[in-house]
Amino acid sequence: MIENNHDELWNRCLKVIRDNVPEPTFNTWFAPIRPVKYEGNTLTIEVPSQFFYEFIEEKFLGLLRSALYKGIGEGTQLMYSVLTAKGKTPGEVSLPSDNRSISGPYVRRKDMRKSPALMDAPAPQDLDPHLKPNYNFENFIEGSSNKLPRVAAETVARNPGKTAFNPLFIYGSSGLGKTHLVNAIGNKIKATYPEKRVLYVSAHLFQVQYTDSVRNNTVNDFINFYQTIDVLIIDDVQEFASLTKTQNTFFHIFNHLHQNGKQLILTSDRSPVMLQGMEDRLLTRFKWGLLAELERPNTELRKNILKSKMYRDGLKFPESVVDFIAENVSESVRDLEGIVNSLMAYSVVYDRDIDLELAECVVKKVVKVEKKQLTIDHIINKVCGHFEMDVLSIQSRSRKREVVQARQIAMYLAKKYTEASSSQIGQAIGKKDHATVLHSCKMIKDQLDVDKELRAQLEDIENELRN
Repeated sequence: MIENNHDELWNRCLKVIRDNVPEPTFNTWFAPIRPVKYEGNTLTIEVPSQFFYEFIEEKFLGLLRSALYKGIGEGTQLMYSVLTAKGKTPGEVSLPSDNRSISGPYVRRKDMRKSPALMDAPAPQDLDPHLKPNYNFENFIEGSSNKLPRVAAETVARNPGKTAFNPLFIYGSSGLGKTHLVNAIGNKIKATYPEKRVLYVSAHLFQVQYTDSVRNNTVNDFINFYQTIDVLIIDDVQEFASLTKTQNTFFHIFNHLHQNGKQLILTSDRSPVMLQGMEDRLLTRFKWGLLAELERPNTELRKNILKSKMYRDGLKFPESVVDFIAENVSESVRDLEGIVNSLMAYSVVYDRDIDLELAECVVKKVVKVEKKQLTIDHIINKVCGHFEMDVLSIQSRSRKREVVQARQIAMYLAKKYTEASSSQIGQAIGKKDHATVLHSCKMIKDQLDVDKELRAQLEDIENELRN
């Protein structure tokens, strides 16, 4: 077998795959893959994202093995090259037969439950900061609702402990990006100041460690360890509420770090004035620096977040689908990203194109979608406006093809979006009987299965109806 003929070998595999999956599935999950090299009986292919790798491994691993066997030969191994968010440095994922392992930037982390206080202040390069490497400023999408926290976070990351933003207290509802932002700060500091001891820890884990230290009679060691940290990030500090002893211990750690010019970064689901069960002396210190609120993203920011998620995962959705999701999912960034994943899964499992109808189905399972009360007259006006047609034309007895189609589309949409009966719709649109309305609806529905142009036109009109 000649080395480096990876394009030809992968095309053989693609032919096998195409014969075994629906066209939409092939275009979504296999067309974006690029062959990189073939060496030592191993074919390396490049996928757009970690999400891509995880999904096709879960859904299509058996098919890939079969394609490799038929297209190249028995014993062929497959390795993925997974692009990072910047698309420059790939991490490799090896899939030989049944044994799968991930190598590259993924490091097995130490279990912090084993009380890090018992360690003798490891050097910065030996201390696991417990940061999430995929959370950075580059993939944190900025908008008016998060501009202040974003700017403050970047300021702290450039000069930790040397700004007026100490502590930096970031608060907001769950799912708005607090954890992402504070991890971005930590990652930036570690990249700029590798000698600094940075530690990210949830309030819950801090509490577990403290309880362990009390049980093991090592509280002093626990406090001494935390007092060696240069940048301490505590996530979900509201969980300290009513834990008097934990608060007291954190108070002493806070004071020591702040007095020695170390940076403190805290997150909470509410502002300090709304925190119940927290000691006043702690609340006062939370307000020493900057309180920065992460607000719910507006529609434009939600669209940008969706597009960023799609870009990172190598996905493409119709603009109307992006608009619909952004307009109806407003509570949480996590919801937005979860819906993108759900749409891809539904598309593959049920062999459906990603369109407005599928988006509505998925979104309804996550949030309550308020449907506008549409009238038949409103639908007629939108249809006529789309086709640049006078309303009188659709109400006439004209049998011109374009008029008939517009009339049928209006009837179809009226049946879909209003509570009117077929007879009422027929009377409102050309004074037709209910049988004509039923026939028109069936005609449009049948054409939608085979006519891409009609599907696109209908999506445009439906999008206009929602605005």
